[in-house]
Amino acid sequence: MKPRSLRFGAFTSRARKGCTIGLFLSLFAGGTAFAQYQGTPDQRRACTPDVYRLCAGEIPNVRAITACLRRNKPSLSEACRAAFDQAAQ
Repeated sequence: MKPRSLRFGAFTSRARKGCTIGLFLSLFAGGTAFAQYQGTPDQRRACTPDVYRLCAGEIPNVRAITACLRRNKPSLSEACRAAFDQAAQ
């Protein structure tokens, strides 16, 4: 029998994978309703770490994630901040 901590670690790993899959599915979901919020693949790649760090509670709601990132603009990484500035142009 495995120690309890290893079983809990496996659950945490599965939860993290599920969260990651949910984030990417929500960011890559098709449809015109989300087109203005999705950004380019480079923008999503730049901001994904910031989403986990600052806005994890908003996953998988793309609009809420975008609003959260805007609210936390001073705390964003340089790459994500540049992606937001690029999107505003």
